Amino acid sequence: MTALFIKEINSFLTSIPGYIAMAVFLLTTSLFLWVFPNDFNILDFGYAQLDSLFIVAPYIFLFLIPSITMKSFAEENKNGTIELILTKPITDLKIIFAKYAASLVLFIISLLPTVIYYISVYQLGLPAGNIDAGGVIGSYVGLLLLGSVFIAIGLFASSISNNQIIAFLVSIVISGFLLIGFDFIYNFSIFGSFDLIIKSLGIMSHYTSISRGVLDLRDLLYFLSATAIFILLTKMSIESRKW
Repeated sequence: MTALFIKEINSFLTSIPGYIAMAVFLLTTSLFLWVFPNDFNILDFGYAQLDSLFIVAPYIFLFLIPSITMKSFAEENKNGTIELILTKPITDLKIIFAKYAASLVLFIISLLPTVIYYISVYQLGLPAGNIDAGGVIGSYVGLLLLGSVFIAIGLFASSISNNQIIAFLVSIVISGFLLIGFDFIYNFSIFGSFDLIIKSLGIMSHYTSISRGVLDLRDLLYFLSATAIFILLTKMSIESRKW
């Protein structure tokens, strides 16, 4: 399992597309937060806060995370090496967890440079340090949990295809629907008393709750459950190749 984990990390870090994906994420967030004149520009907003980052980031992750996970199984399926891996003395779940852990580490590496934004806003405050640290920590926890779900979805999408581009697109569609799809349905108010239940099925309501700096057990269970469901779906997809 450790050897597979290291292989996945090296495979990403030795590929140019991997660095391009990370660079695009950092460049995009930097432009939105500091350069482009828009509602998310921190300097134009006039308050020492990082809310803009945590509003913009989930939508950028819709593309960043699938670019990390799309080759996880799709490349193995295309090259026929998945059968070789499955014959190794390692369980399917360990294979999935190795790839999941590698993707999660790469995601965290991509997220770490954004700490610079926090330091910048911290210094820009009047007085310096006038920032809601609890809210920022909660929002970062929310991003990590959101990223964990997107990674699980990306692995599932990669496991059902031999084509990385298809895996990339399927991952975006599923992640995008979970992120905003249920909120979109909720706005139509067509389910009456069940509208709030429909909204709670989506990621955004739970992510927004955690971003307030309050870690509710219901929100944690939602993210953990969603991650577990897609990991199990990935396991089922892999096992189907043995039939």
